[in-house]
Amino acid sequence: MKQPKSKVYETMVLSILCYNSETWTPTAETNRQLRVFEIGCLRQIMDVTRRDHIKNVDIIVNCGITEDIVGRIQARRLRYFSHLVRMDQHRLPNIEWKGRESQRKTQEALAG
Repeated sequence: MKQPKSKVYETMVLSILCYNSETWTPTAETNRQLRVFEIGCLRQIMDVTRRDHIKNVDIIVNCGITEDIVGRIQARRLRYFSHLVRMDQHRLPNIEWKGRESQRKTQEALAG
């Protein structure tokens, strides 16, 4: 059974943190910052400091977190992409996405 603080973390903090994350461009630095934030929150939930020498993996297991923040965002991006693919081509999000694709192809053609 999860601690009440872990439930609050998953429902409140992660939902605010992941808001509109489907449209982010993930970079290695962004992923690192997200993981650092997640571990910091989980350490506060468990009332554990770095001086206690408890590994991050152990903290994640003890909190009952099954998927890290980067994995959650990747799943959300994939779900949004599949939604875009099925969407009517005349809807604004799909037009915007197709527009960016054609811009990217044009830029690659000019550079190559």
